Order: sequence, then structure tokens, then C-alpha cells
Amino acid sequence: MVHAMINQSSVTTFILVGFSEYPHLQPPLFLMILTIYTITLVGNVGIIVVRRINPKLHTPMYFFLSHLSFLDICYSSVFTPKLLEILIVEHRTIFLKGCMTQFFFGCACVITEMFMLAVMAYDRFVAVCNPLLYTVAMSHQLCGLLIAGSYMWGGLCAVIITYTLLELSYCEPGIINHFGCEYSAIISVSCSDPSFSQMTCLVISILSEGSSLLITMASYVFIVVTIIKMPSKGGLRKAFSTCTSHLTAISIFHGIILLLYCVPNAKSSQLLVKVATVLYTVLIPMLNPLIYSLRNKDVKDTVKRLIGSKLHRHSI
Repeated sequence: MVHAMINQSSVTTFILVGFSEYPHLQPPLFLMILTIYTITLVGNVGIIVVRRINPKLHTPMYFFLSHLSFLDICYSSVFTPKLLEILIVEHRTIFLKGCMTQFFFGCACVITEMFMLAVMAYDRFVAVCNPLLYTVAMSHQLCGLLIAGSYMWGGLCAVIITYTLLELSYCEPGIINHFGCEYSAIISVSCSDPSFSQMTCLVISILSEGSSLLITMASYVFIVVTIIKMPSKGGLRKAFSTCTSHLTAISIFHGIILLLYCVPNAKSSQLLVKVATVLYTVLIPMLNPLIYSLRNKDVKDTVKRLIGSKLHRHSI
């Protein structure tokens, strides 16, 4: 079925413009993005490893955080290698199948991460509002269901939107004014009516963004009410510290996505779209491990012990 739809298109290869309009910026951009990508991989793999080796971090919060790190690795790896490639080579092409594959995995990761952050907000709500029942309320079964639900919803949405894109025809010259197969960029090179695909994407976007934000905001309303009622300053400080990192991650993630989809669809805005896409595909995956690890004593202590043990072995 998929092969039949692909064969209906007159274009089998797209040309990615990337940042070719700014040739003098491409070498520094390549070095900067390669550095960020390296930090992203090291930081997120580090979070997963640290969580596995430190028994103190075998909690629901760090279970969700390790999945967030896994999603950041996947999401960054969907777009960044191709971006690095087109920054240093003149042959900036991508096959139609490759383009749709890139879009599918990118879409699945971003929607899954959206709900993973909402699940983490619910986890913080239970931790602050019902601390004595936290381990009972956030059982292994519930955590597994929440994770599975996030992945399944992200995958289902990606399948539906990708299917609507595969039904479109793409005509010559097939030039995508972007560095990757982002939804609006793919639609811009279609030569058939994209209204059904756009409506489908709009409904899924509103449903996903709206429901994840609703869960997050409802959780934090209850958290704020509980914090206000706390008589102890120590409890107040502890409650704020457990939520600050997550609030920072949510604000950056949703802020950049809303910025991207609020940008008017005009040629003058295409550079802004590219920059915003770089921010949420390259920068956010790097920031999440930094946001969570720099503020957490257990994570920092585990990292120090790991480095200390490595140095001790080398000295022997």
C-alpha cells in the first residue's frame, strides 16, 4: 500500500536547502551543532546509566526521566546527523522514503515527549500532594502503563499524519526550504490538495498539545495549592525544588513548539522556522539532562563517584 502511494508521486528525491543561503555560517554552525549533539548523547546516556547504577534513583521520577532521556537521544538523532551532513556537502538530497521515515520518527518522538512531560507533572503532583502514599500510588504497573500509553499515542499520531502525507503527490523540482522533513516543509512541495492532511495534523496537534498542557496545568494548580498550605518552610523549599527542574523543561519545550507553530507561513519567516526547529530538535535534547542533573544532589554524587572510581583505576 505504502509503495503504491509512493509510486504515484513524480518526485522520488527531495533537495534540502538547509542553510545554504548563508555559506559563511555553515562551518561554525557545523562545529556548534556537532558539539551540542555530542553533549546531548553523553548527557542523556549519562542520565540513563546513572539511574541504573544508583539505587536511590530507582524511583518513578527517574524512571520517567530515563525514558525522557531515551526520547531525547532518538529525537535528536532523527534530524541532527542529516543536518550535519548537508552543512558540509553540496549534494543535499533525501529520498522520499527517507523523508517520510524521518518525519514519522520525529513526529512520534515529539508527541511522546509531550505526554512524557505531562506524566512527569502528574508524578510531581502525587509526590507533593500525597507524599506518604507516593510509592503505593505510583506503582510499577501504573508507571509502565503511563509510559506505554505515551509511546502508543505518539506512534499512532505519527502513523496517521505520515499516512496523509504519503497520499499526496510531490512534483518537480522537489526543493524543501528546510534542513529536514518537517511537516510544513513537506506540505510546501506537494502539488496536490493538502487540506485533508492539514486538517488531520491540526486536530491531532490541538488534541495532543491541549490535553498534555491540561494535565500539566491541573497537576501544578494542585501542587501550588498544596505548597501554599504548607506550614513548614523546609517542606516548602523541598516541594519547590522537586518541581523547578520539570517546570523549566516544560516551559522551554512547549514555548519553542508554540513559537514554531505561531510563525506565519511566509517566505520572510522561513529562517525563523529553521532556527526554531534547530532549537527544539538540537538544543532541547541537550538541555534536559543539564536541567535535571545540575539541580540534583543524588545525580551529581553518582557522577562524582563514577569519575573518582575511573581516576582511581587509572592511577593504579
